[in-house]
Amino acid sequence: MITPLLRCALLLLTALPLAAQRPTASRSLHVLEGVPQRPMERWVDSVYQELSPRERLGQLIMPIIYPVPTDSVQLLERLKREQWGGILFQKGLLAEQRQLTLRLQQAARTPLLIALDGEWGLYMRLKDAPRYPRSQQITAASTQLLEAYGREVARQCRLMGIHINFAPVLDVNSNPRNPVIGTRSFGSTVEEVKRGALAYARGLESGGVLSVAKHFPGHGDTSEDSHKTLPSVNASKARMEALELAPFRSYFAAGYGGVMTAHLRVPAYDPTGRPASLSRPITTDLLQRQMGFKGLIFTDALEMKGAQVKPGESLIVAALLAGNDILLGPPQPQQALRELEQALSKGEIPTQLLEDKCKKILRFKYALIVHPDTSQEASPAEVKHRIWTSEEARLRQQLEQLSTKRAKEQDPTAATGAASRRK
Repeated sequence: MITPLLRCALLLLTALPLAAQRPTASRSLHVLEGVPQRPMERWVDSVYQELSPRERLGQLIMPIIYPVPTDSVQLLERLKREQWGGILFQKGLLAEQRQLTLRLQQAARTPLLIALDGEWGLYMRLKDAPRYPRSQQITAASTQLLEAYGREVARQCRLMGIHINFAPVLDVNSNPRNPVIGTRSFGSTVEEVKRGALAYARGLESGGVLSVAKHFPGHGDTSEDSHKTLPSVNASKARMEALELAPFRSYFAAGYGGVMTAHLRVPAYDPTGRPASLSRPITTDLLQRQMGFKGLIFTDALEMKGAQVKPGESLIVAALLAGNDILLGPPQPQQALRELEQALSKGEIPTQLLEDKCKKILRFKYALIVHPDTSQEASPAEVKHRIWTSEEARLRQQLEQLSTKRAKEQDPTAATGAASRRK
């Protein structure tokens, strides 16, 4: 016989799984706040109608480019043929990249989303930019200082015509054998990562640059590098909820606008062993449906060894069908576009899916490029001078002092060397 007390207990137990799957309570996206909706939708609809199916597919692709001047003519020709949605620049110099950005924007049929992989600022990719400590070295900074740091990086990005920064790292550095996260993380606990990463993201987005949290659903507890192979996170759902997913939930709830999916096996959420970046159960069901994320979803670079598919399967099509919006760094962008075209013509990519993805990207373009005041962007000749300011130097000094103090606490003999390397 089931007593009233037992019935109540059973009801509570059956409700627990449902409670765990409720979408994260999230506010509206910061990047879309203050953007007039009607003009944005008119612009999005107008641009979308003008694009051919091939050009709509091109909006989903973001190749990785090294800004070498001798390649600029060929690069412009490729852009005219393929009409990518954006570009991630890697190594280079400030004026060189700024000049190439201007030329590419002039050649693009729709504005390009320009991205930076700059976890600790522009210097991570552009060697004549200000150099800041890595995230782990400034964990002790106040949230006000970390937010100011994010705003300063955003200011420099806007001068360069950069709209997106692939930062912050939300991975909890919980595995000391991890070869790829380490000092890129804000800490080894959930609270350290949430505190540091969200303050940095707040600064980036208040400065007009889209932040992108990475590497979903969490790359901290691996002993392998997804650039070289396909790592695994062999944790239970309960452990994932408590550790790996917790910083992402806080980031989504705060209304920040971008996330990057990782090339990781996560058997707790997809027992097939498919990488999270190519897994519909993870990228669509977990990230979007259960956690309620509405922002832009980027794959990690598809040229990485961890992006693995079955023989004969299209990597680029798999990444799109998994639920990603922007397909970053395919090994051969032109071939990737052809494979997307073929999949669209065969009905493997539904027309409605393409429309939804393309229009979503166009809305972010309007919010990040069309709507903002672009007068703050610098010319190639003046960009370096406008980035290196006295205010920037004061902020950098504060961060360096914190980094030196942490280095001294960890290893007193390393403090002097650490300080000299940052000069």
